[in-house]
Amino acid sequence: MNPLDILVIILLAIGLFFNLIAALGLHRFPDVYSRLHASTKTNTYGSIFLVLAVVVYAISNYLDGAAAATQLQLAIHSLIALIAILIANPTGSHAIARAAHRSGYLPKGVVDAMDTGVTGSKQEEQPTEEDKKLEGA
Repeated sequence: MNPLDILVIILLAIGLFFNLIAALGLHRFPDVYSRLHASTKTNTYGSIFLVLAVVVYAISNYLDGAAAATQLQLAIHSLIALIAILIANPTGSHAIARAAHRSGYLPKGVVDAMDTGVTGSKQEEQPTEEDKKLEGA
């Protein structure tokens, strides 16, 4: 087992770890926005590492004397697929989040006191007598 094979195994393990975290995020988080965030980012990172593992594997086989054209095709096609994933993953997630926002789906969670302008948040506090005196002074 040469060092490139060890690198392939490490890259595969990292990619599988990120994809596992993406799957857990889909089940763990409460709303569509959190789920999209978890699945998009980690799935994209996982795909990057998996494709890098394929490219390193193809280069390793090329250096070992395997069919040159086949290994170069494998590496190039994998990189083209990675570019498509890097474009499609965030774009698709943005479209889903925008559709959820337009349909009025609000994120679940704690409403902060600073969120006074958001629909469904706490009412704006009325100024106290002391605040009115300070404004008039």
